[in-house]
Amino acid sequence: MASKPLTGTKVFLMLVAFFGVVIGVNVTMMKLAIATLPGTDVDSLYAAGLTYDCEISAAQDQAARKWQVNAHIERRADGNAVLQVEARDAAGQPVSGLKFGGRLERPTDKRADLAVELSEAGIGIYRGNAASVAPGQWDMVIEGELRGARVFLSRNRVILN
Repeated sequence: MASKPLTGTKVFLMLVAFFGVVIGVNVTMMKLAIATLPGTDVDSLYAAGLTYDCEISAAQDQAARKWQVNAHIERRADGNAVLQVEARDAAGQPVSGLKFGGRLERPTDKRADLAVELSEAGIGIYRGNAASVAPGQWDMVIEGELRGARVFLSRNRVILN
């Protein structure tokens, strides 16, 4: 069987087809990446840097209080999750009158974050419900306030099945 000769036109068309496929795949991948990009984690790095010293001071104040704060999250059969926080002072006495708030944050997509409203269910025990929590890894963020000032902050990685 005789093969057809390789001409300059065939080589040119093969090069155009090859680079056309490469460029087409790149454009498609770029559009998909931009469409699924959740955005920036911090809008201004300069402003975040300015608040860094305040965060260090708040962490030192929190450590000096020597509170024992235990947080527990449990998945229910209906897809919701119950978050419970138990707070005790350095002497082991329950801490009452705090305003605790919680957040479940997706490590990879901030658009999926869920706020959890916690209310005092007992002396030193705060409880809240998060509706329709998807399975997977979450960052559980607990913040406690007293008279409008943040007195406690905790961030823990949890896995909900």
